[in-house]
Amino acid sequence: MHNTSRTSRFTISRLRQRLKIEDHDDLSRIPPHLVDGIVSNAGNAHMELGNRSMAENGEEKNREHDDKKKKKRLLGGIKTMPFILANEVCDRFATTGFYANMITYLTQQLNLPLVKASNTLTNFGGTISVTPLIGALIADSYAGRFWTITVGSVIYELGLVSMTLSAVLPHLRPPPCPTQVNCKEASSTQLWFLYISLLLTSLGTGGIRPNVVTFAADQIDMSKSSVQSRSWNFFNWYYFCMGLSTLTALTVVVYIQDNVGWGWGLGIPTIVFALSILAFVFGAPLYNKLKPGGSPLVRLAQVIVAAVKKRKSVVPEDSKLLYENRELDAAISVHGRLLHTNQFKWLDKAAIVTESEAIGTNPPNLWKLATVHRVEELKSIVRMLPIWAAGILLVTAGSHQYSFVIQQARTMDRHLSHSFQIPPASLSIFGILTMLIGLALYERLFVPFARRFTGNPSGISCLQRMGIGFMVNIIATVVSALIEIKRKAVAAEHNLLDDPQAVIPISVFWLMPQFCLHGVAEVFMSVGHLEFLYDQSPESMRSTAAALYWMAISMGNYIGTLLVSLVHKYTGSENNWLPDWNLNRGRLEYYFLLVSGIQVINLVYYVICAWFYTYKPIEEITIKEEQDDEEDKIPHKRLSDANRNGDVELAINRESE
Repeated sequence: MHNTSRTSRFTISRLRQRLKIEDHDDLSRIPPHLVDGIVSNAGNAHMELGNRSMAENGEEKNREHDDKKKKKRLLGGIKTMPFILANEVCDRFATTGFYANMITYLTQQLNLPLVKASNTLTNFGGTISVTPLIGALIADSYAGRFWTITVGSVIYELGLVSMTLSAVLPHLRPPPCPTQVNCKEASSTQLWFLYISLLLTSLGTGGIRPNVVTFAADQIDMSKSSVQSRSWNFFNWYYFCMGLSTLTALTVVVYIQDNVGWGWGLGIPTIVFALSILAFVFGAPLYNKLKPGGSPLVRLAQVIVAAVKKRKSVVPEDSKLLYENRELDAAISVHGRLLHTNQFKWLDKAAIVTESEAIGTNPPNLWKLATVHRVEELKSIVRMLPIWAAGILLVTAGSHQYSFVIQQARTMDRHLSHSFQIPPASLSIFGILTMLIGLALYERLFVPFARRFTGNPSGISCLQRMGIGFMVNIIATVVSALIEIKRKAVAAEHNLLDDPQAVIPISVFWLMPQFCLHGVAEVFMSVGHLEFLYDQSPESMRSTAAALYWMAISMGNYIGTLLVSLVHKYTGSENNWLPDWNLNRGRLEYYFLLVSGIQVINLVYYVICAWFYTYKPIEEITIKEEQDDEEDKIPHKRLSDANRNGDVELAINRESE
């Protein structure tokens, strides 16, 4: 009765409006049976209106949701690559063009002593090796990759501009000294301007170098199923573009610096990089920008602290009893959730749910309770580090190419014609060309051939690819030793061992095989190393993993310097392997064989690590699964949205009552 009365009051109110009857007018002139019929029909019509309104609201929400999903899928893709890779290519072009010949600029333009100039570049190199890790942590934790790259590019450009100004404005460098005798060294002010320029470029590199490759990979589907279905490898083409940029800088920019002038030699990379920043920012509406998931170092520390606090707890045999929270991990597991593994089970203690935590707040205190996904993030990093460390000594083996091999080249016949000689530093072009050709052949010939035997869509795994690179690198250093033996044999044959300035009648092209072999090693090892770090790192820490790649390169060079210093110190003064002045009386071939022996030990270590390595298990989220999940949620959203409409709520309440 109460329900009928309320419905009648509601309908009569609408009836008054419909018939334009004022409140004080009498409704008694309407027959009672007509009023009841009108009330009944109006109630049914109102219910239909409410249901229709609810359906329309749900369809509208559904359309909005579909539009958002379609818009999200339109972001990223191959169309973004020109904008992103332009930034990285120009960065590599500018970096190579600036610093390949920087020792010449410091000694001949700023008139610095050789040792001081060398130490300046060494300190600069050390700074560059640290900043990528800082930039990666900022990108992964707070700013995201897009803004970190953008800000880093602007800072880098400021460094390039200031360095170019020092080459153009006379008061920012000392007077010219063509004779290089009794030259006036750069003043403190001029040196500080140089140091600030180098610092700015170092900071900018930290924002660019670890993030561009991962940001580019974010634009395409890098899930295992998608990668296996593609006929091309992203990291192969990324490395190919970088090599082509380096080759261009070594040939064009270095020539301009030596033959045209340092103003244009430094100005061209500055202008090119400024254009790349504009291209990168111009493509911003097309990018798929993943949100940062918070500080990865904090998450790793939380897992360790939680595991230590629960060190006396017993891990349940059933891993399903460990703590999981998809909503909590949503921001750091966009493309898939890491599954539980049985390795490093001590860390699983961090995910044990105690009685007090079972009835505690949500989300929990992450310093006491971690999810399985966060525990597996730490496990992934621990598993990666031994493989990552093996790549350091490969860089050590190749670090001598830019020192001793160039000194070898200076003593050999470098003539291509009677009037033209190959500059010693230009020999590295052969390694880069081999790497570029090797990447193309690897993609088109090696992968289809290997696929027939392995069944792997990628031909071979990244760990197998790295192993081949290790073996080729050992062959390269052995060949270097044999070539040095040949060079000294020719020198002895012509009685030139005691004349370090003499040109030995042996072609410099004898050095080509070792450069080419090092280029082949890069095709396998360097690209495989970068792919491994990206693929096996947690998705929220990929910039940090890319920074580890550059850290390995830096540490390899430092170890190479340490190894050379130790060999020079402890091999005596009379028969020193690496003499200061006369390489002909040295034992450089012994050094190469020593490096080869170290590489053999390193290869054995790597094989053991790779044999026991466990690839991270991941529960990938496909587009279809996302659609199914969202469809399951839509009815609830419709009901929630419908309940905000007064008429619909009234109709539903009437129905329920």
